[in-house]
Amino acid sequence: MNKTMLIVFVISILISDRNFAQFSGNKKDSVDITVIDSYVTPEIPHTFLLSFFTSEACKSKVVIDGKFTYPVSDVFTDNHNLKIDLTKLHFKEKEIPFYIIVEDSSGNSYRSDINTFDLPGDIKIDEGDSNFLLLCLFGTTVFALPDPVYVTGPNGNYFSLTKEIPLISFRSKNFVYPAGYFSAEYSYIFNAASKNFLRLGYKELFEVPVFQYISPGIDGFTDFRGFNGLSAEVSIGLFRLLNTFTLYTRYRYNFKPGDSGSQFSEISIGLYSSFFSVYF
Repeated sequence: MNKTMLIVFVISILISDRNFAQFSGNKKDSVDITVIDSYVTPEIPHTFLLSFFTSEACKSKVVIDGKFTYPVSDVFTDNHNLKIDLTKLHFKEKEIPFYIIVEDSSGNSYRSDINTFDLPGDIKIDEGDSNFLLLCLFGTTVFALPDPVYVTGPNGNYFSLTKEIPLISFRSKNFVYPAGYFSAEYSYIFNAASKNFLRLGYKELFEVPVFQYISPGIDGFTDFRGFNGLSAEVSIGLFRLLNTFTLYTRYRYNFKPGDSGSQFSEISIGLYSSFFSVYF
């Protein structure tokens, strides 16, 4: 029981620290980013020209279409300029979003709002990605696949299938992953005394180097037969697939308060996507 409370306490501290940091960030001065020019030259080779000023000397980079990252200024300056040859880049739409990331001399990073630029008419977009219906059907099929889970506890080891659906997500500054989300999850544990579990919970996402994110979370669960309890978990996003899904691995510790023999652990691997989530 002490191990259980320690896990819950640590995750609660992580989430509260994140919320405090976000609150404090609202009061902290930021670097103003003023875009002067952002357009594509009509001449071939088509070149994206970007220039902007910052309110103080910063290093900078730009993220185009959520997947192409280019350094703009490797030294501290307030005048930033960039030229990118678009010949070998592939896009799905004619209107391309981009945002700017700057770093000040203290190591603090700031992101600009989302801006856009238009591609010239003679640039072809990827026809292979233009079939929206086919893409949705494929995405729905992959999204519906359950995640395999290894379950271990005092009563033995089992195999389980589970499916988590993010219901409500909260936007973050980088627009790649949400800051956190509420989810519902159904699990079926083969050959166990309690087979069916429904979970409702909240997960917080922190982007980290090397991996995509680390995500602590807390859930409440029930087997619909009186076995009700809590779960403490942590997930690691490993890498992105098709720019929509993220392969992740997760460890979860489950217990029923007041019942020292009820605990069991889960190790799983699956695909995360906020495909059907409602954003706020």
